[in-house]
Amino acid sequence: MKQERLPPSQPSEPSAPAPPSPAPGSGTPSPDGPPSAEGGRADAPRGLRHSLRAFRHRDFTIFWGGALVSSTGSWLSNLAVPYVLYQITGSAFWVGLVSLAQFLPSVFLSPVGGTLADRLSRKRILLVTQSGMAVSALLLWLGWTSGQRDPAVMLVLVSLGGVFAGFNMPTWQSFVSDLVPRRDLHSAVTLNSLQFNTARSLGPAIAGLLLAVLGPSWTFLLNAVSFLFVLAALAAIHPRAGRPQQAAPASMTRRFLAAPRYIRRQPGLVMALVVSVLVGVLGHPIFQFTVVFAGSVFATGPVGLGLLNAALGLGAVVAAPLVSGWHHKLRLGLVVRWGLVLYGLSMIAFGAAPGYAWGVAALIVVGGSFLAVISSVNTSIQVIVADGMRGRVMACRIMTYTASLPVGGLLQGVVADWAGPRWAVCGAGALMAVAAVTLMRLRGRARLDRLDDPHDDSHLVGTAT
Repeated sequence: MKQERLPPSQPSEPSAPAPPSPAPGSGTPSPDGPPSAEGGRADAPRGLRHSLRAFRHRDFTIFWGGALVSSTGSWLSNLAVPYVLYQITGSAFWVGLVSLAQFLPSVFLSPVGGTLADRLSRKRILLVTQSGMAVSALLLWLGWTSGQRDPAVMLVLVSLGGVFAGFNMPTWQSFVSDLVPRRDLHSAVTLNSLQFNTARSLGPAIAGLLLAVLGPSWTFLLNAVSFLFVLAALAAIHPRAGRPQQAAPASMTRRFLAAPRYIRRQPGLVMALVVSVLVGVLGHPIFQFTVVFAGSVFATGPVGLGLLNAALGLGAVVAAPLVSGWHHKLRLGLVVRWGLVLYGLSMIAFGAAPGYAWGVAALIVVGGSFLAVISSVNTSIQVIVADGMRGRVMACRIMTYTASLPVGGLLQGVVADWAGPRWAVCGAGALMAVAAVTLMRLRGRARLDRLDDPHDDSHLVGTAT
């Protein structure tokens, strides 16, 4: 079994005057930005123009546009499903079950998807998984238009889409690095988060209007149709060559188990997973709880519900240029540190909001904080990980994050049914703020500054078992 190469150790304190030693073959990290693909210091342009650098690459731009339309369609369904289930059952617990049905398959299937992403054509994998997700969306529409109103049947159809998503997500995250050179990777990762959150802003607003005027069937149908755009984009692009070749074939299980061993030796990756789980358990359920707040707290209709979700997306859209355009000034560890604090405080503000307008304002801050934290974590993983381990490490990140989503959704759903939704959200926000302060006080390998560790240029990691 070949030995896994490790990056050099970092200075004991982040404020040390000397920069971290680079991994072999990587450029020297500097406060001005990540190393360039050719080695040495990267250029350090500032502001909005720098945040859009990835759009200079044709394939990324085409993929981004198709993904934006498809993600917007997905958010039509993401809002409509919990909305109709809450209307049918009147229970926040069922809203939590939607999260469980959607994300639980990814916990078990992401390892397979990540392993395949390191061995097969990522473009071909995405064509298959996106087609499967389109079929599951079409079945959901057919079920609703045929008069099917059984909550259990809806959860089964949502789970079917989750199965294809389990294979899709690690490949999708890894595919971004195939479309741009490393020097533009930070921009590409943040813009990938931006398209998702722009869709989160547009989709719910459109869904709210559709639910109020035409009913749920149109949201389900348009979601199914939207997959055609991302499939067309995938057919039109040609990913960059040069992915490291893997060693002799081994069993899929043994290949995937190389990823956890690799992650344990990379403190930056460990901290990225810790933050992901924290957000998944405490922070993410608020996205589903807008349904409960719209109906039980603010007494607003589907249009008001759509605006609540649009506020989350709007905050992310506003935050994205700041996070990406000024990353040479704002270290990833610093962004995550204060992003978590702001995330928790804004959740408390939403839970305690005296009226609908205050709730919308608080959700704008929640959305911006979510984007800052999650895009920084994703960028940290994409920059640190060795190219030969990218798919499997992304699968580990997705597996841990998606496993935390239903746990958080169900726990907060139980608390909301018992003590009320305000207490559930405020309590989660308080725990988030406390956890953020705790992470700030950690030192050594567990400190948040490890999110800024340099790229591991080893091409031999995990290639043999």
